[in-house]
Amino acid sequence: MTHNTPLSPRPLRHLSDVHRRVLTTAQLRSHGVPATEITEQCRADGPWQQLLPGVILLHPGPPTSEERLHGALLFAAREPAPGVPVQPGADSPHRTVYPEAMITGLAALTLHGFSATPPLLSLDHVDVLVPRLRRIRSTSYVRVLRTSALPTPEPVTGLPVAPVPRALADAVADLTDAEAVRRLLTEAVRGHHCEPAAVVRALNEAKLLSRPHVVDAVDSLVAEGRAIAEDRLYRMVHEYGLPAPVWNVDLRLPGGPHLGGLDAYWPEQAVAVELDTRAPRQGDRQDDDALWSEYACKREHLERLGITVVHLTPKKLRDAMEQQAAVIRTALMAADDRDPAAYVVVLPR
Repeated sequence: MTHNTPLSPRPLRHLSDVHRRVLTTAQLRSHGVPATEITEQCRADGPWQQLLPGVILLHPGPPTSEERLHGALLFAAREPAPGVPVQPGADSPHRTVYPEAMITGLAALTLHGFSATPPLLSLDHVDVLVPRLRRIRSTSYVRVLRTSALPTPEPVTGLPVAPVPRALADAVADLTDAEAVRRLLTEAVRGHHCEPAAVVRALNEAKLLSRPHVVDAVDSLVAEGRAIAEDRLYRMVHEYGLPAPVWNVDLRLPGGPHLGGLDAYWPEQAVAVELDTRAPRQGDRQDDDALWSEYACKREHLERLGITVVHLTPKKLRDAMEQQAAVIRTALMAADDRDPAAYVVVLPR
């Protein structure tokens, strides 16, 4: 072995390419490489380099984006018990290689396929989410974020990645550009990564809804989400052969009070559809409860008049459109078996 020959740890055939290129000092020692040899190989002109504290890059030159992410996770992951090397599992590698650590923030959104985020190599830092009580500090390009409730990671290219709503909240927390925030939130919904309510819930939990530029973006997001949900409702009626309803109407009793707005209504069968696109707001739990109570009261009032109300959420329309079409079809077919509904005036909304 010459002065510049890289030392290959003993057999690593069970590891992927990136796991062969980036290892912790504990993993190297478990493969028979003594600490003195690790130090020697990581000298200034050596074939290895210290990527992060306790994390070694087994080649000279800059790391790839994959190596940076893998190194960040190895640095942040909980160490195994002494003498027990960390090995990848066959069924879910990230759970054994990176216990209690996952990529979040802008890097996570890029991994999820967002186009509004920078390329991985251009990011100044990689956010890694860990449990609140972990004793670990941010260092180099790794920024450690803590949470009292670690979400279930989603595997992306073999890496544990925070779900989109959580990754969005962590990214938005660091952004002051209103347009950048709006682009991220809009892409989350238009790209079908998640529903608006999930995004707003995550921003609420992160206490970000007190920031004016975030609130403005959320207002646009909710409007965007409603437009997408309405489009799905139109497609459902068309694709599953439901009779055409009247769209976006208000109901009133003749000469009486306003009964409420509906997204779709079949007058002959007295069947109505209402989309629930509510989104929670910080500190507005009482307002949210009041809004739900208003939904419930309107539904009860309409049903007392003999009108069947089908309550749909954007998530139901996205994930189970055929099932929702069947629910509406059943309600329409059951109209002949019900007592006639009260006469109501149908007005455009």
